[in-house]
Amino acid sequence: MFPLGLALSTEFWAKRQRSGAIWLEVTAWLPVPFMAITLLLVIASQIGRIEEYLPVAGQVVPIYIAFMAVMPFLARLTAYAFRLDTQAGRALVFSAGTRNSLVVLPLALALPDGWILASVVIVTQTLVELVGELIYIRLVPSIIFQESKSLEISKALSKKK
Repeated sequence: MFPLGLALSTEFWAKRQRSGAIWLEVTAWLPVPFMAITLLLVIASQIGRIEEYLPVAGQVVPIYIAFMAVMPFLARLTAYAFRLDTQAGRALVFSAGTRNSLVVLPLALALPDGWILASVVIVTQTLVELVGELIYIRLVPSIIFQESKSLEISKALSKKK
């Protein structure tokens, strides 16, 4: 409840005063390094368990990879069906390709020792998703959702003005 209240008060402050808006601009990049540190710590703490359950982790990896391979094309079809623009279509690909393993991970890590396998599978899923997202960053703009030529022309014309 405290983080939500803090976020709401910060937004209120940013709308009312320039110093609040500056604060939001300065701190906007902070979630990225904090998420990276969190992932590093979680993976470092769980790597031994993954090694222990490597055969099971190895069985689920192909399923995760197949899901990530199919989702961009399903998202593309969905974006076409709903006539989404390029940016919305790209957002759909990235959000459909991940299954919120980072949301479930704290719950899995809090399970008793008899449930270690659940955390191993979720950490493995997180690792596959991270690698998959890096691949998406390269392939989605160049293959799945390319900017249309007319959009490029209109951007070029607006820059000349």
